[in-house]
Amino acid sequence: MDVVFGRCRVHGELTTLGIKVAPSTVWEILKQAGLDPAPERAATTWADFLRSQADALLACDFIETITLSGQRQYVLAVIEHATRRVRVLGTTAHPSANWVTQAIRNLVMDLDDAGCRARFLIRDRDGKFRALMEEVLAEAGITTVLTDIRMARMNSIMERWVQSCRHALLDRCLVWNERHLRHALREYERFYNQHRAHQP
Repeated sequence: MDVVFGRCRVHGELTTLGIKVAPSTVWEILKQAGLDPAPERAATTWADFLRSQADALLACDFIETITLSGQRQYVLAVIEHATRRVRVLGTTAHPSANWVTQAIRNLVMDLDDAGCRARFLIRDRDGKFRALMEEVLAEAGITTVLTDIRMARMNSIMERWVQSCRHALLDRCLVWNERHLRHALREYERFYNQHRAHQP
């Protein structure tokens, strides 16, 4: 029997037909057949989405750090879910709409040159991400997926890289200025993409 509804519905249909059976018996029969309750079978979880779309998923985030001069710097980085390849798109003291949009344009061209066919970009609701950025992505066929408020787990792969970057580089290095930060990030990006032991 092809069951497309839940155990309560099955029990109700059997009762209508005059078949007396306990609801728990219906549940056990469906469970032994490997059929979950209908709502769980029909729903796609966030983890299922991430697994099924890994080859087409990117995630991005800003990292904040402070140089020795006291200047706050913002780093924009993107990671590919399937390969865990990181691209540091740039650093700036003032992440304006124009700067973010240009960084995303550069990313789209880089992905095109690398033959990466991304379809989704996961990001948080940070105000530094502008509508113009989403237009550039949409033109390239990439849909922006927003994480829920205060749900870092929805962007866990990017958040894990941010923590790695902090622990391995930013918390251990005295950054003189923006130029020094760019150099250090370039070296860390090369290490992360080529020499780390946990590559997939």
